[in-house]
Amino acid sequence: MESPVIVLFGGPSDERKVSVATTQHVLSVLAEAQAWFVSPDLRVFRPSRSEVLAHEQPFVREFAPQGVSADARLEVALPEAPADAIFFLGMHGSFGEDGTVQRLLQEGKLAFTGSDAESSAAAFDKTAAKRFVAAAGVRVADANLLPVGDRAACYETLVRMLQWHGRVVAKPIAGGSSVGLHHVGNREDADRAAAAIAAQGQEYLCEAFIAGTELTVGVVDGPKGRRALPVSEVRVESGRAFDYEGKYLGKGTIEVTPAEVPADVARAAQQMALTAHKALGCFGYSRTDVIVGEKGPVFLETNTLPGLTRQSFIPQQLAAEGTSMRDFLAGQLELAKKRQASP
Repeated sequence: MESPVIVLFGGPSDERKVSVATTQHVLSVLAEAQAWFVSPDLRVFRPSRSEVLAHEQPFVREFAPQGVSADARLEVALPEAPADAIFFLGMHGSFGEDGTVQRLLQEGKLAFTGSDAESSAAAFDKTAAKRFVAAAGVRVADANLLPVGDRAACYETLVRMLQWHGRVVAKPIAGGSSVGLHHVGNREDADRAAAAIAAQGQEYLCEAFIAGTELTVGVVDGPKGRRALPVSEVRVESGRAFDYEGKYLGKGTIEVTPAEVPADVARAAQQMALTAHKALGCFGYSRTDVIVGEKGPVFLETNTLPGLTRQSFIPQQLAAEGTSMRDFLAGQLELAKKRQASP
């Protein structure tokens, strides 16, 4: 008898909607899988597969299970799961990708996909991730932390970085899907960004903007070892940014897979993704974002649970490689079970 598969999705993150779209894609491929939805207050609902799949406009509309009541909070529900269950993590952002849910699963000795708690936490913290990959010889962009909750000090830091680099990007230290991203090219931009960042009260990283080609590369662990997937290129229209609307609503961006770049550039980006995956201790799969400037590729960040929506890069790259989504998912479930069984 095969182990039951439970897709865990939702959660308190700003990336909850992306999580729903990922889960819809996974459920459409894994007909045997169940769905557990974690609400923002961490209660567990078990909606039917048909309800999840029927949810429309997942990138803009919240998913709210109908006709089912919450079982319990997640930390109570997990120990009640079958001991041989495999949890496919369809979560993104804080709680789902920062090591929190991974730690709960590890404590319960439950099988789950993706990186473990320690690696997830290291990759999710953009400052720590840059430190790990730089130690492995990967080139990273110059960056500074922004003072939390202090608009004036935040503005001063942004302006100082602007003077050094001409253009900077401010992004949450812990976050993804380009939520909360600010492109800063002048003092007016800096003032607006400082006000928004101070109001949010969360840690931000100010990073030098590097002009060049934006690439992103998936890395997959499998029965035949670790491999980098074909590279994707992001083309952004003038005056636009690769933000949430660009990623998921198709506004102002074009994604090209495989990337239309020279072979040596693609290989360099793939090697950087492989090095980052290893340096951060990632497991199963990851996706690394790279910018290729005049001096070659520069590491931006690594996602340990990148989106698996129908529009996402990993499915695009798997298709370009000739690997079916089913084979990919089956491989990840197999890896999760083997990790659970290993000492």
